[in-house]
Amino acid sequence: MRGRAADRARYDRATAHLDAPLAIVDVAAFDANADDLVRRAGGKPIRVASKSVRCRALLERVLARDGFAGIMSFTLAESLWLARSGFGDVLLAYPSADRAAFAELAADPKLAAAVTVMVDDPAQLRLIDEARDGGREEVRVCLELDTSLKLLGGRVRVGARRSPLHEPAQVAALARAIGRQPGFRLVGVMAYEGHVAGVGDAVEGHPAKSRAVRMMQATARKELAARRAATIRAVRAAAPGLEFVNGGGTGSVQHTAAEAAVTEIAAGSGLYVPRLFDNYTSFDGRPAALFAQPVVRRPGPGVVTVLGGGYPASGVAGADRSPVPYLPDGLRYDPQEGAGEVQTPLLGPPADDLRIGDKVWFRHAKAGELCERFDKLYLVEGERVTGSVPTYRGEGHTFL
Repeated sequence: MRGRAADRARYDRATAHLDAPLAIVDVAAFDANADDLVRRAGGKPIRVASKSVRCRALLERVLARDGFAGIMSFTLAESLWLARSGFGDVLLAYPSADRAAFAELAADPKLAAAVTVMVDDPAQLRLIDEARDGGREEVRVCLELDTSLKLLGGRVRVGARRSPLHEPAQVAALARAIGRQPGFRLVGVMAYEGHVAGVGDAVEGHPAKSRAVRMMQATARKELAARRAATIRAVRAAAPGLEFVNGGGTGSVQHTAAEAAVTEIAAGSGLYVPRLFDNYTSFDGRPAALFAQPVVRRPGPGVVTVLGGGYPASGVAGADRSPVPYLPDGLRYDPQEGAGEVQTPLLGPPADDLRIGDKVWFRHAKAGELCERFDKLYLVEGERVTGSVPTYRGEGHTFL
């Protein structure tokens, strides 16, 4: 047996004593993906995006490896929890309006030293000051540069709508304002190029679209490299003590690492390699996180029904946001029903070989969102389950 068939046999044997639904992480694949990220980063440290992992034990595992340093978190409450758990370098990647959490941060010297918060607007600084509730600790701050590509005089925009700070002068102006405001220290700049790192450039069956994406990304990388370098020069003039410049994402690690202005790379999805990361020319990862649903019905020839499975990913609704039936190879959704809340019919020749109670293995469209559906991840090594680790949900936390 080779490829998928061998993996299916291995996962089925490893979990034969466990009832589905369940989720696994293939440890060898996880570690191989981590090695590949380090290779592509070319010596620059990788800050792990926690939203793409959502499991403390696996964050600890990857951060124990050479080439990884620090966490990029997604909420302030999560950041404080991780810092209390012993993670000493947590960068919050998104602005927050959590006043209670800001009060905790400003009152605790250990938390204030470990956590860096994101701002892109003076109003966010005022909110933090108003939330201090007597806390006097200096708050570490990172600025976010908008990476979107603007064409035709700004009439066309490619990229996520994130920070309002697009030009070097805008970022430098806020850097100077932070320098004049007591209680804050500017330590970093982040620029996440989602339209390069998070958009596949080799979409199966769509050669023209793939070529257009590659052309757009080549243009975007060139434009952003120049603008990011100019931004960092301007910010360093205002804040000579800048500690880091973060950029990247799983799909653009090697390109971003090549920029002299960037000191560290952000990545996370490349550890699990969900289905949305199949369509890239820049890397070829191994699916490491999967979930299994049990066969509960056989409605007729060429059809089985599994329990649940309707776990859509965030983003623009579409077929690419659904999990994909992965093992056995050859199953597909019924176009009349898709992935259902409590049951999911699956069509295809492999259905005739499946029995009641057998497992069908799926890959989620995104990485960490899978962990919002399961309280633990079983660790598969070879043909054995060697342990289980709680997800954020399993530790009682649903931060968003």
